[in-house]
Amino acid sequence: MTDLAHALETIGRGAEEILKPEELEARLKLGRPLRIKAGFDPTAPDLHLGHTVLLNKMRQFQDLGHTVIFLIGDFTGMIGDPTGKNVTRKPLTREDVAANARTYADQVFKVLDREQTELRFNSEWFDKMDAAGMIKLAAQHTVARMLERDDFSKRFAGQQPIAIHEFLYPLVQGYDSVALKCDVELGGTDQKFNLLMGRALQAHYGQPPQIVLTMPLLEGLDGVNKMGKSLGNYIGINEPANDIFGKTMSVSDELMWRWFTLLSFEKSLADIERMKSLVQAGGNPRDFKVELARELVDRFHGAGAGEAAIRHWNEVVRGGAVPTDLPLQEIPVPGDGIRIGALLRAAGLASSGAEAGRKLAERAVRIDGVVTEDRDLSLAAGSEHLLQLGKRGFARVRLVPA
Repeated sequence: MTDLAHALETIGRGAEEILKPEELEARLKLGRPLRIKAGFDPTAPDLHLGHTVLLNKMRQFQDLGHTVIFLIGDFTGMIGDPTGKNVTRKPLTREDVAANARTYADQVFKVLDREQTELRFNSEWFDKMDAAGMIKLAAQHTVARMLERDDFSKRFAGQQPIAIHEFLYPLVQGYDSVALKCDVELGGTDQKFNLLMGRALQAHYGQPPQIVLTMPLLEGLDGVNKMGKSLGNYIGINEPANDIFGKTMSVSDELMWRWFTLLSFEKSLADIERMKSLVQAGGNPRDFKVELARELVDRFHGAGAGEAAIRHWNEVVRGGAVPTDLPLQEIPVPGDGIRIGALLRAAGLASSGAEAGRKLAERAVRIDGVVTEDRDLSLAAGSEHLLQLGKRGFARVRLVPA
């Protein structure tokens, strides 16, 4: 395979759409490093695998020798991205944005090569733009064109308010590409309108319009909905290694192939097709899912962490063994004891009372090895217990008087 053909295959892997592929090929033939940008508004600083779909594509561009720009939209974050929203988003304060931006920067280099990444903030140029400059920028687009955008048109038709500053968001995101002289901008499929705005503004300012590459939105653990914290169907990249491994093993066999395509660096498209053929011939898909889970754990916890997670999985989850390294947690309880739901939350096994209730109803909770579904069960101070939630959640607790 020629270098150009390899580059085009790598760039196109998993992509939803490339606008326009012939321009991308022509730009690659120039033989210079291209400037590749993806923008992130620092509104949710804890990254999950869904966010890494774009980061992975950025890393692939880096491996091909191109310059990657991780743009933190600290200025745009104070506007609030209206994409997919049916109400005006509350703008972030400058302090919120700064704190979230630092957290983003700490996390993205688990995927990106720090030495080959430009970390930029769009306040660099927008803090210098005066009111006249913003009015001039706003003159580059019409209200009619803005209302072609799906979320705006739905809100307008539904007589829901649209604030004037929301119309500025696509314009300022598009101007980022002008300021950075981008060759390619990456984004999710829901960002297509904003990405095309960058092309239009670059043409207006006399720059070659950027190529737009959209990536699909990664389905979460439920296999249906976009991965996100609000649905609880996510894997955070800072989660413990055993949790990342176990959650990955829980995805459906069908979804596994899509995760391989969008998340794996180790397996080529040819490798994925070969694995599919082996499964169709009677192979166990679990064996390949183990490889995907190991790779993800290694990426976020370092080489060797994946093998340790495999051992934990085999011993604890498949073998039913209790982890030998469980710390003893001391949990203060009132004089009349603590109910099991509250104890599961205090031990870090359940994130909410609702989750604890669901797990009890599913008979997924064990106390000292015995299944319980009694929501009213109360445990007294002075006792020690081994708690288990599902196959992977364990805690050893000592209940002490509050």
